Amino acid sequence: MGHFASNLALRPSVLTVPGLGNSGPSHWQTLWEQSRLDTRRVELGMWDTPHRNVWVTKLDQAVSQAQAPVILVGHSLGCLAIAWWASLSPQPYGWPVAGALLVAPADVDRDDTPPELATFAPAPKTPLPFPSIVVASTDDPWIAIDPAHSLAVDWGSHFVDAGAQGHLNAASGLGWWPEGQELLERVIEATGGPYGEVRTPGDARAILTRPAEARSGARA
Repeated sequence: MGHFASNLALRPSVLTVPGLGNSGPSHWQTLWEQSRLDTRRVELGMWDTPHRNVWVTKLDQAVSQAQAPVILVGHSLGCLAIAWWASLSPQPYGWPVAGALLVAPADVDRDDTPPELATFAPAPKTPLPFPSIVVASTDDPWIAIDPAHSLAVDWGSHFVDAGAQGHLNAASGLGWWPEGQELLERVIEATGGPYGEVRTPGDARAILTRPAEARSGARA
C-alpha cells in the first residue's frame, strides 16, 4: 500500500472539464472520476448558460489549486474552455499544465452555433503550451471531422479519428471508454510519465504520434 501511495503521489493531477450541461452519471468523464484516484472534476458552474470568462476563471483557479503537474481532460465545450485558458495563460511549456486530452471539441464557429456557445467564439488558434491529443468522431453532430482536424492543427495537437461514435459521450455507449483511457495514459507518458521524467516537445510529439494499439485510427 505504501509503495502504491508513493507512486500515486508522483502521478499528475487529472482534471476533467465537461461541456455544456455538465457530464451525467453514465458519461465516461464521471466514470473516470469514480474509478481513478488521481482524477476529479472542475466545477465550472453555469453549466446550462456557460460564459467563456467565467469558465476560464474557474479553470484557472482549479489549475492553481491542483498539485502540479496537471493533465486536463476536456469534452465538447470544455475543450474550448481549455484552449481559451491556454491562450490567455502565460505558463511556460509543460508547467503547471503538462498535457491535455481534448475529446469531441464543439464547433463554435459554424453558422448555426447555439447561442449558449457564442461567448466561446471564435475558437482560439494559438498553439497549446503543452502536448495534447484531439479526438473526434466522423458523425459528431456538434462538429464535422474536418473542422475538428483543423482545431488540432491550430493547437499543435495530435489528431485521432475515432470513427463513427457520435459526440463521444454517454449516448455513444462508450461506458468507461478504455480507448480513451489508453490515450490519457499516452498523454501522461508524453508529459513525463508517472515519475516525471523531463520530456522535450519533440520527445512528447514522438510519443503522442506512435501508431495506436487501440482500434481508433490516427490521422496526421
